[in-house]
Amino acid sequence: MKTIKIVSILFLSLVTFIACNDDDLNVDNPDGNFAEGGLLDVKNTSVNYVVGNPGPYSASIRVYQGAIKTTSIRVSKTFHSGTFSSNTVETFKTLPVTGDQNSFVNYSFTFNELIDGLIGADSNPLSDSDGDYQIGDFWKMDYYVTTSEGEHLNFASTKATISTRFAGTYTVLESAYWNSGGFNGDWNGSSFVIESIDASIYKHNGLAFWSDNTYYFTVDNETGAIQVLPEDLTDTAVLLNGSPIMITPGGDYTFESITPVNQATRNDETGEDILEFSVGYFRGVGATREFYEKMQKQVD
Repeated sequence: MKTIKIVSILFLSLVTFIACNDDDLNVDNPDGNFAEGGLLDVKNTSVNYVVGNPGPYSASIRVYQGAIKTTSIRVSKTFHSGTFSSNTVETFKTLPVTGDQNSFVNYSFTFNELIDGLIGADSNPLSDSDGDYQIGDFWKMDYYVTTSEGEHLNFASTKATISTRFAGTYTVLESAYWNSGGFNGDWNGSSFVIESIDASIYKHNGLAFWSDNTYYFTVDNETGAIQVLPEDLTDTAVLLNGSPIMITPGGDYTFESITPVNQATRNDETGEDILEFSVGYFRGVGATREFYEKMQKQVD
């Protein structure tokens, strides 16, 4: 998102406003008046709440101080499920701000804290069992910035979304692309999003160098074995770059260049789970495109 920040500098009783573009800032105020202070950069706009892990989860906010200082941040929370929105708890957290320029404010929350005080679609308090929620349900935390000039709603918020264990953003540690029997590069260091579709199906967004390719997979809860699916959510055969997907185990085509590995390895200590995928697409014997990647989950 393209944003504008305005910093006021007082020097020899002269106030100068400097406007600049900063694509790294996920900040704004509804009235666009940054000169009034209250500029925040929300570092965790999206948090995956993993069913079975009640937390705590954390979020971090960078505070940009100008001539007018931010003194505190009020955090509200609302629950959303499909078209339903709950009541809003106006003061979920109150975060004091004591730092100078570019200071950070951090806070944490648990499942019990998220549900406290919120009413569901049945007019009863939200369920205290996270297994009762649907993938994609979320809590939204809005940030209200307090300065000497009043309170302002920050544009960027944090969504804590119900997901499953392996949903999240991953960094590729190892990778290899084989084209027609020849090694053709890697995409180490790239980031990919693994998305929860339902309680058992995940979506892998992107394929090596092509962000417009996707495929689906499941993970065996006991063994961690990954099964890439030959069809999408509409039961249509998956194509990668326009050609039939190669999968193993199962599948109609044989891998010619790599020894396939499809495995999820949990890291219960740090949460930095490891996923390994071997997929490809078939353009004839001797002309297969084959991909291996080992990726690590990013954690806060």
